[in-house]
Parts: sequence; C-alpha cells; structure tokens
Amino acid sequence: MSEPAQSAQTARLLELARGPEPDDRPPAGAVLFEVAWEVCNQVGGIYQVLKSKAGAFVDRWRDRYCVVGPYVEAKAAIEFEPTRATGWLGRVVSTLRDEGLGVHHGRWLVPGNPRALLLEHVLPGDRLGEVKYRLWKDHGIELPAQDWWMDGAASFGDAVRRLLESICHFWCGAGAQASGPGGPVADRRVVAHFHEWLGGLALPMVRRQRLPVACAFTTHATLLGRYIASAEESFYDRLPWMDQAAEAAKYNVRTQHAMERACAHGSHAFTTVSAVTAEECTHLLGRTPDVVTPNGLNIRQYYAAHQMQTWHAEYKERIHQFVMGHFFPSYSFDLDKTLYLFTSGRFEPKNKGFDLCLEAMARVNAELRALREQGETTPTIVFFVITQRAARSINPLILEKRGVLNELRQVCQRITESLGEKLFRHGAAGERIHLDDQVDDYWRLRYKRTQFALRTHRLPMVCTHMMEDDANDPVLNHIRVLGLLNRAEDPVKVVYHPEFINPVSPLWGIEYEQFIRGCHMGVFPSLYEPWGYTPLECMACGVPAISSDLAGFGRYARENMMGHEELGLSVLRRRGRSFHDAAADLASTLVRYCRSPRRERIALRNAVERASWQFDWARLAPAYHQAHAVAVQRLDAELSGA
Repeated sequence: MSEPAQSAQTARLLELARGPEPDDRPPAGAVLFEVAWEVCNQVGGIYQVLKSKAGAFVDRWRDRYCVVGPYVEAKAAIEFEPTRATGWLGRVVSTLRDEGLGVHHGRWLVPGNPRALLLEHVLPGDRLGEVKYRLWKDHGIELPAQDWWMDGAASFGDAVRRLLESICHFWCGAGAQASGPGGPVADRRVVAHFHEWLGGLALPMVRRQRLPVACAFTTHATLLGRYIASAEESFYDRLPWMDQAAEAAKYNVRTQHAMERACAHGSHAFTTVSAVTAEECTHLLGRTPDVVTPNGLNIRQYYAAHQMQTWHAEYKERIHQFVMGHFFPSYSFDLDKTLYLFTSGRFEPKNKGFDLCLEAMARVNAELRALREQGETTPTIVFFVITQRAARSINPLILEKRGVLNELRQVCQRITESLGEKLFRHGAAGERIHLDDQVDDYWRLRYKRTQFALRTHRLPMVCTHMMEDDANDPVLNHIRVLGLLNRAEDPVKVVYHPEFINPVSPLWGIEYEQFIRGCHMGVFPSLYEPWGYTPLECMACGVPAISSDLAGFGRYARENMMGHEELGLSVLRRRGRSFHDAAADLASTLVRYCRSPRRERIALRNAVERASWQFDWARLAPAYHQAHAVAVQRLDAELSGA
C-alpha cells in the first residue's frame, strides 16, 4: 500500500476513533459487561488494558459495569474479593448456579474495584463435545481434540452465552420488573464487549441465538498476523496480496483464525487498538474496524510531580548496586557517567526488535570507542534485555559476587560507625588524628580480604541466568556474533536478563516500574507490535523512549503528537526499510542522546512525563464509548427491522 493510501486510511480510522464528543453519562437503561480471558487472570498485555481502564469505566457506568472472566482459583484468591450478588443480578447468579454453572460474584482488586463475575466454565467431555459440535455445525469452526487453549475458549464461550442469556431475561426480558433501576424494561439494553478470540467465542453463539445483546469485539492483534510477521520479511508490504486461508493453513492456526473471523464478522461494532493493526484486520479478517480504540494507562497512578527526579536518583542507585556486583569484580567505570538503557517484552526477539537493538548497540559501541580515541569523553552504556525465557536459575557466580559486594558494604558500614564515634571524640577534644591509626586491625584486614574476594579475572557475564538451552538461544547467539562480550574497553555493556524483574529477585529487590524509573531510556523498535505498552509505561514514568512506525503506539504518536521528538518519544522508521538502514538510524539516535548534556536529559524527562497525559484513559476511553454507541445503534436497527 502506498504512503498516501496508508495516511488516508489512518486518517479515516483515527477520525472514527475520535467520533463525536460522547455524553459523560452512559446510555440510559444500558448495562455493560466486558468479557475477557484475562479478567483476574494475568496472561499477557490485555490484562494491563482491562486493569488500567477499569477506574475510568466505573466512574462512567458505576455498578452497571461488570467484567467477566474465567474462574482460576489460585489467581482469584489474590485478585478477587467475593461478595453476595443482590437484586436482578443476584437472580441471574442464583439461577445459573441452580442450572449447574458456577458463578462467583465479587470485586476485582484493581483501581476502581469493578464488579466482576468469574465463571467455572470447564465442561465434562460429553458436554464439551456438544459445544464443539454446535460450533462446527453453526459456524464452520472445527476444533481439534484435546487442545487445552481451544477447549477452554469453547467452554468459556458457552458459559458466557448462558450468562448473557440469563442477563437478558432478568434485565430486559420476561424476568425483569416492569420498572425499577434502569428505567422501563423497553428502554433497557445489554452491551457486551469481548476481547480476543480466547474471550470472544460467545459472540457468534449469542448472535446465532438472536439474543438482544449489543456486541462489540476488540482484537488486540490478529493471531495470523503475529505468526506471519515473526517468520517473514516485509509483512505489511505483502499484506494486501496474502491469501488468509492459505496462510492460516501454512502456520497451522486455522481454528484460531476461524474463531477470530467469526467474532469480527459477528460483532455489531468491531474495533482494534491501532491503525496499523486495522490494516491486518481488513486483509486477514475481511472486515475493516468500525472504531480504533487506542490503549491508555491510568497516568495518575504513575504521576510523581516534584518527586520524579528524586525517584529516578533513588532507583538508579539500586541499578548501580546491580552493576557494581555484576561488573566491578572484573573492572570498574564511573557510575556518574553511566547511562542505563533497556528493552523488554515477551520473548519474540524479531517482533519485539531485540535483534535490531543489539545490532544498533554494536554500532554505538564502535562509534563511542572511536570518539574516545579522538579524546572525547563519552559515557558508558549498560543495555539491559529484559524478557522471560526458560532458565534453570540465576548464575551462582553472579550470586556469589553479589553476596561478597553486600559483605563489603556491611564492613564499610561497621568501619564508618566506629570511625565516626572516634572522630567525634578526638574532634571535641581538639586533637589532630591520622585516620589509618583509628581503624581497628580486624576491620582493616577484613576490608582488604573482602576486596580480594570480590575480584575476578574473567569478563562480566552477558547473561545473568543459567539457560536451559544456552547454545540455541537466539539472543545470546546474536550477542556472540556481534562481539558484545563486555570487554573493559567497550563503552557499551550488555546484560541479558531472561526473567521479568520483580522485588523477590535477589539481584534487584525492586518492582519493574521502579527499574524503569531508574533507567535513562527505553528502546522498543518493534517489527510487529499492535500497540505496545512498554514505551507508554516509560513515558508515564518520565523516561524517554523509542518506538517504531510498525508499532501501533509509535504510529499513533507520529500522527497525533506534534513534535514528539522534543517530547521524549522517538519513532523509528522501519516500514519499507531494510534492517541495516533501520539499525543505522537507531544507532544515530542513541549516540545523539548519549552525547547530550545532563541538563538536556533532565529537561527531556520533564517533557516526556507531561506528554504522557495524552495517553490517560480519561482522554482515550471515549473511543470505547463510541464503539458501544455504534453497537447499540445497530442492535436497535436490527430489533426494529430496519
């Protein structure tokens, strides 16, 4: 597709996303049920979408908003507060329980505390077989035998169908009171918003049964698009000419693809998260989205105001502790002239741009070395690759040196405490002293022994963990090919951390958000990214970030944020460009940032935090409201026979 055609399509989709200014109140007599596999059940990025926007939707809908998900006992024990359902919804829950469907009513323990219904959806073999037969007979969706994910999608879909059937009966059907909360029965509406094929299979079932439910469906990424993009070059350039059925067969995802198409075509309002993903939907799912619903964050949760620089200094010090334990046993460098950059995300090295990051870092390393040889003072760069990968444990040598560093800190604290008291006494007496004479021999020797124990003659390790398959790990192999081996003379150091950062890790003891705040820049030059929360999380924490024009977030920012470079968000051009051209541009951007004065970097941090408010749900939630209005309007047209 040509650049003008892309821009025209994007403009149309973004105009749809903005839509008319919505009323602050929800439609009179409407109830909204948001259905997703990741309600109280964190699996991927959709969890963050639902969790972060819950507060904005509770503010709008109050108790007429309810999230629906699967009941997973271990996760519900942490995220779900059971409560007794009352009124018409209590009758729904009671009726379904009498019919054998376990329904748990309560509150999701996230900001906004939305009402939640969790369904015990797992079915015995014969009942599951009936559901799968109906899916094949009514919708042409053939489910394989004994596939855990697809069986779960089918049984959850049937449970949600039964739930919505009962809701229609008690809210706006024969079981409802003639009047009461929500107004007259004739004016009441049920709106159901489904997310992804795992949580959306009830949608075609509901439409087949002709239930009076206004159905909206959001795909956060086409499953087929994700497979193709990770395996083939120039995905978006080839997209208009792809045979979606043949590609689904090629990647053995025919069933999931059929589910996704059924949800897209069955919905009254079809949405996706970005203009770039809307292109996929048009060509792979056969329907252009009605509305683009960009993902936001609850920026208020991240807002630090005057504390931003204080928190940056505090958490940067925690990263300093890691760096000293990891690198200083081999050699040292000036931490005050060190910048921390990182990339993170699920383990899709090509889609997430890990390969491009490493290629760019190799170029940055060469350029900074050349500048040092010319006499210019340049910072040291420590680049973290944070992802989740099969590993046996943290490398014991790294844990050993971290333990020795902690011991050295304790020794220094004891010496300082003892010396401080002696200095005070001698100072009060007006005496002149020699500091070496004031340190006890025991602590002087222990200090030197700990110093010696910390030293090693090997290079700092690139990977922090013992990998399950070190020899075949694509990230490690790419690092080896590029020669990013953490030599003392290299300005760029690489740390591959195949485990998401969490406060229980002995290497960190901080949250991922705190790690972000301690860093200087996030680098996310994705090749395939329907939206991309990682750069948005950076912005919310006041950290500059790099995205790409193949990421939904990057493309949205490029087309909606004037002067985004000055606001701390760089958007790398990857579409229609070679890997090495993109790597050269990324390296140039990184070198320019690394050579900028500290004053400019601080100003950029302030600018990026201010710009992050453009992605607060208060600003982006109206796109969802527009989708719900479209769904209700089309349902009303159906019911009236128009």
